[in-house]
Amino acid sequence: MKKILVHPSYFPSIEQMAAIAQAEKVVFEVEDNYQKQTYRNRAYIAHSNGELLLNIPIKHSKNGERQKMKNILVENDFPWQDLHWKSLQSAYRTSPFFEYYEDDLEPLFSEKVESLMDYNLRIAEILFELIGIEAEVSTTKVYEVSPEIQDLRFLVNAKRKSTFQPEQYTQVHEANHPFLPNLSVLDLLFNEGPNSLIYLEESSLPCGHLPRGEK
Repeated sequence: MKKILVHPSYFPSIEQMAAIAQAEKVVFEVEDNYQKQTYRNRAYIAHSNGELLLNIPIKHSKNGERQKMKNILVENDFPWQDLHWKSLQSAYRTSPFFEYYEDDLEPLFSEKVESLMDYNLRIAEILFELIGIEAEVSTTKVYEVSPEIQDLRFLVNAKRKSTFQPEQYTQVHEANHPFLPNLSVLDLLFNEGPNSLIYLEESSLPCGHLPRGEK
């Protein structure tokens, strides 16, 4: 039985969602410290000019001390939700399946967000439903440096150089630039629709993603 440990992320990368789709049990890390430059609060989508970063602003501690991820609050003085939704509409309005999922996703950009952790977990719940992922989900109770289950928390690092090489699929802006690999899973969903689950399940993951003892 494949049981993995991952971070709840802001519309996760295709690599992370492929690992999730191929697991039977998914444990979300909720006891870690917040770190900058990760997919905890950022996602990359395809736009006409190439990759576009969607970044959620957060409230930093006044004394500079490290904060638990579960205590991180979103900075709503900046209209980031409206900006992100307009960016998605602009980028994917002409994609095959944007309108199919639009009504399910729009509330995530219109309802007020306070806790980044709660928001990411809500996103995961909706993505599981839209994609058709049926993995059993739980959350951590304590932070473990060396957990007994397959530790894929490194996938949250947006600056990591990945060896993941996804199969190409048709992207809505392919006439403007070459194929952009491993974007947010939203790119896959809007372009491939119901075929997204098969794509994720059949994606070849690097050996470091495999549960212990498997090759």
